[in-house]
Amino acid sequence: MSARRAAHAALAGLSLALGGWQVATGGWIEAKAWLAQRLLEHAWAESRAGAGPVKPWPWADTWPVARLTIPAHGVDLIVLAGGSGRTLAFAPGHVDGSPLPGRPGTSLIGGHRDTHFRVLARLAPGTEIVVEDAAGARHRFRVRSAEVVDARTTRIAAAGTSPALALVTCYPFDALVPGGPLRWLVLADLASPAEASPGHSPGIAKAGSG
Repeated sequence: MSARRAAHAALAGLSLALGGWQVATGGWIEAKAWLAQRLLEHAWAESRAGAGPVKPWPWADTWPVARLTIPAHGVDLIVLAGGSGRTLAFAPGHVDGSPLPGRPGTSLIGGHRDTHFRVLARLAPGTEIVVEDAAGARHRFRVRSAEVVDARTTRIAAAGTSPALALVTCYPFDALVPGGPLRWLVLADLASPAEASPGHSPGIAKAGSG
């Protein structure tokens, strides 16, 4: 009996240790995410102030290019340049080769399904998406459609005469294993002319993974 009690005690101790490690790890991930957002906010503010492309940290290979908000869902996100895995770990990324949000053509922005772009599952036709550019102009879009597409066969035409927006993430949203060819694609059309923020004047691929 003493050996059994010792084994139970050891198992209980191991469970507590593992639980403590998980709590500490979770806390570190949340702390890192919080710090990253503060650094992104600071870099975006400097970019808006006219400092040009500002890296959020010295070794970063990306920088803020836009701010994306979805008022109906309380979403406020800084959009970074590029769609690499390193970039998407911190924020949605604007895919190279597509126009910047607000310029003629379809701007493609990718994000992870289990973090920043989890909200895409709840966007219905007519939902407003607001994208602010580095010049302070706010471009208002309305969701046109949301559907599952196959990344192996789907292409998004970047060219166009009117600004449009394509938001893409991996699908299904509750997949246990990342990857796969399916994507959730939200398309939005320009709803109104750009509006300048106070103190600023208006400025003027393939479906990615999330």
